[in-house]
Amino acid sequence: MGIKILIVDDHVLLREGLVKILSLDNDLEVIGEASRGEEAVALARELTPDVILMDINMPGINGIEATKVIKTEMPQIGIIALTIHDDEEYIFELVRAGVSGYVLKDIQPERLIAAIKDVAQGKSVIHPAITAKLLGEFNRLSERKTRPSSFDDLTIRELDVLELIAKGMANKDIAQSLFISEKTVKNHITNIFRKLSVDDRTQAALYAIKNKLVNL
Repeated sequence: MGIKILIVDDHVLLREGLVKILSLDNDLEVIGEASRGEEAVALARELTPDVILMDINMPGINGIEATKVIKTEMPQIGIIALTIHDDEEYIFELVRAGVSGYVLKDIQPERLIAAIKDVAQGKSVIHPAITAKLLGEFNRLSERKTRPSSFDDLTIRELDVLELIAKGMANKDIAQSLFISEKTVKNHITNIFRKLSVDDRTQAALYAIKNKLVNL
């Protein structure tokens, strides 16, 4: 079964273009389209896609608010923000809302397809230029020059898992790399989120990068 995709954008031509691009890959299946945030939430509930391509600026509920609702109700759905904006405020709000990816609308088709497949596997996808801006905002919100005590609360194994999350690896790959079960990986991730007070893999990855656990 292919990766089920919901496209959310208020521009008809853009949606049509995305459908044509994604139809070129047999592993991808567009199962729905929405032009408003309210429609996106309703279709997500009805169709349960694997990945949603989410625009930010739309009439009614915008992409950020729609993302918050969807991730709260259906956290298993991967959401990629597909936008023209690379403004720090939008980026940070979307990460806090729970997106798994943030790409610009001028992305090459093959890279978009790769991003969708990565997010479907539980990975995070953020363009390097956007990551730099996001880290700048993240640093401004935290004036500490040293690692917070929560970092020291992590066990050695949790640090190993966190490093691999920051490298974009899915749970299955982490399990194989560390020779542990996927269930054990999930348990470690739950503990990591709790100890670091983060909500998702993207925030955990940014935490690891900020604290120099991994290098970009």
